[in-house]
Amino acid sequence: MESITGALGPLFLLILLGAVLGYWRWPSDTFWPHMERLIYFVLFPAMLVGTLATADVNQVPVGRLALVLLGAMVLFGLLLWCLRGWLQLTPAAFTSVFQGAVRFNTYVGVAGAAALHGSLGATTAAVAVALMVPVVNVMCVASFVAAGTLGGASVGKSVMALIKNPLILACLAGIGLNLTGIGLPGWSKDTVELLGRAALPLGLVAVGVALRPAALLRIDRGVLATNSVKLLLMPALVLALTWILQLDTVSRDVALLFAALPTATSAYILARQLGGDAELMAAIITGQTLLAMLTLPFWLQLVS
Repeated sequence: MESITGALGPLFLLILLGAVLGYWRWPSDTFWPHMERLIYFVLFPAMLVGTLATADVNQVPVGRLALVLLGAMVLFGLLLWCLRGWLQLTPAAFTSVFQGAVRFNTYVGVAGAAALHGSLGATTAAVAVALMVPVVNVMCVASFVAAGTLGGASVGKSVMALIKNPLILACLAGIGLNLTGIGLPGWSKDTVELLGRAALPLGLVAVGVALRPAALLRIDRGVLATNSVKLLLMPALVLALTWILQLDTVSRDVALLFAALPTATSAYILARQLGGDAELMAAIITGQTLLAMLTLPFWLQLVS
């Protein structure tokens, strides 16, 4: 347990540091939105490109990892749609519950994988991101369309935003550079690595800044349902699948880590832009991030 908490503890402390900075609104209300854009559009894509372009992907069982992570994500997405009537939520609230159940915080995932298993963990996490980000974005946009919370014009904008998603583009660029053998020649490798190193600590602090403690006062059927899926049922299913498919230790730990991650803070922006319940989304993000400080070490300790 000490090795797991020792690896994850500093990550959670960075998130808590961000929460303190956000509470005191330091250095200003306008600083962090710009910083988040820098992380999302420059630093984190650089880290993905740098990892995927130079990684020995043959060390990662891509097919089985995809089956585990994407299978669990799609299964629980379908399950939520089947339970939509029982949950008795408005269309806007349901889209927030859906996002809370299937989206994941990439900053915590990649940082956690690297802390647990070094460069191989980071490579496996980058592969997981490349597999999951396109699928989860399509699923979430489809949920808004199916729920009827956005009009035809917004559908076009959503599709364009999906095509321009910097994480998807970074994964494609990194994989392309790897497969062609180009890699990162000359100074580009060191430059991309330097940018990538800044992504995770700043990303974790930004996660904390985005938390809304007041939103924790909202506890209803939707919050309980999405938290149960994301923090309990999803990791339990993924753990069973990793055992059935006999994944190696690193791939198993990374798959379990990504299954048990709290939802992405960017889900709040999507909820606000596409007609979801933004306040419910804020409650889900805050609650899951704080609860994950307990559940993540539990799941990883279970298989250690």
